[in-house]
Amino acid sequence: MRYLALTEKDRKEMFAAIGVSSIDELYDAVSSEFLLKKPIENLPNHQGEIEVEKILKSLAAKNHTAAQGPFFLGAGCYKHYIPSTVDYIIQRSEFLTSYTPYQPEISQGTLAVIFQFQSIIALLTGMEVANASMYDGATSLSESCLMALRIKQGRKNIAVLGDVHPDYLEVAKTSLDLNESKFVSQIDESCAAVVVQYPDFHGEVGNLDDVRKKCDAAGALMIVVTNEILSLGLLEAPEQADICVGEASSLGVGLNFGGPLLGFFACKKEFVRQMPGRICGATTDVDGKAGYVLTLNAREQHIRREKATSNICSNQGLCATAFTVHASLLGEIGFKKLALINHKKACDLADRLAKAKGVKILNKSFFNEFTIELTKDAAEVNKKLLAKNIIGGLAQKNKMIVAVSELTSEQDIETFVTELEKILN
Repeated sequence: MRYLALTEKDRKEMFAAIGVSSIDELYDAVSSEFLLKKPIENLPNHQGEIEVEKILKSLAAKNHTAAQGPFFLGAGCYKHYIPSTVDYIIQRSEFLTSYTPYQPEISQGTLAVIFQFQSIIALLTGMEVANASMYDGATSLSESCLMALRIKQGRKNIAVLGDVHPDYLEVAKTSLDLNESKFVSQIDESCAAVVVQYPDFHGEVGNLDDVRKKCDAAGALMIVVTNEILSLGLLEAPEQADICVGEASSLGVGLNFGGPLLGFFACKKEFVRQMPGRICGATTDVDGKAGYVLTLNAREQHIRREKATSNICSNQGLCATAFTVHASLLGEIGFKKLALINHKKACDLADRLAKAKGVKILNKSFFNEFTIELTKDAAEVNKKLLAKNIIGGLAQKNKMIVAVSELTSEQDIETFVTELEKILN
């Protein structure tokens, strides 16, 4: 693409349009201490590709990655094994594209994968319909709250029950603030919905039947959020919910320095017209052949901007494809086996920690993640663990949320507990 510089005339026209006389005026709101007064001095000279590559490699070598030792960090992103088949398939040009499949006549492959993704999510959550994916678990929760407010018009609050991921709540709070709504702790008739995490942020597996009764008593919708989708391979599907959302990057996507992630969104069929994002539906063409299309498009911003249920310009299609490939490779039996292995690893860790001096397990139930109480500050403990090439769990004062997966070996558990005891005693 040819670069065309702005002329002085262009700049003056733009200044006039926005009501300023110079570029400096655009920075009036920025404190002077943060403004660059003069060019940066002593910048290094340019270098060749070989030299730059060496510099970048030396910087990268300072990182400590999840694969370099025992790893017990979770809290929303989990270290799982991803088969090489997943990367091979998603790198094919049929899938590795920014094109949105609005034209079904040339997009049947992509649409078929999206439909498969939706079907898997609906099966795991026990919901009747699912959309084509969301950005991540946090924005999925945010959109579910807005959806509840649309359904329960006149109600302004969203109740939060138990331990919900604080980062998810922060993201959702941004949307609620813009809608003059808020999170509350008490369930009453001002609440459009009740949010509960399953398992919760600290790994506890709660009773959803009790939550359902409280929702019904207040006439509120029930939103269930899950940040480890693999747990639904072992736990009962949250069928009690009206809306089920969460994070699905555990399969196919991986950690990737914190992103991209993969949100999922499912609900009861009666609420489908208030659901955000794209939905792929199965249909038949004029010849009676089965096919797939994007359906209920009137909910979306490219059709009805002012009345759209959301403004999602990307449905994380490639990440959804990666999840679908991984889940399909596992199959229903393999998915359940993988979930069982994760739980067994967590039980092994819990059994070993229960015998450790200075450690107390706080959970009564868990899937592959639970919380322990330590006799010392968890953040300081993590620093000492890292010095031993171990990445500990999420630190919360004197508590630590630890997670395991199928990649956690017996030796990893033994090394972690042994070093933890040395630090605490």
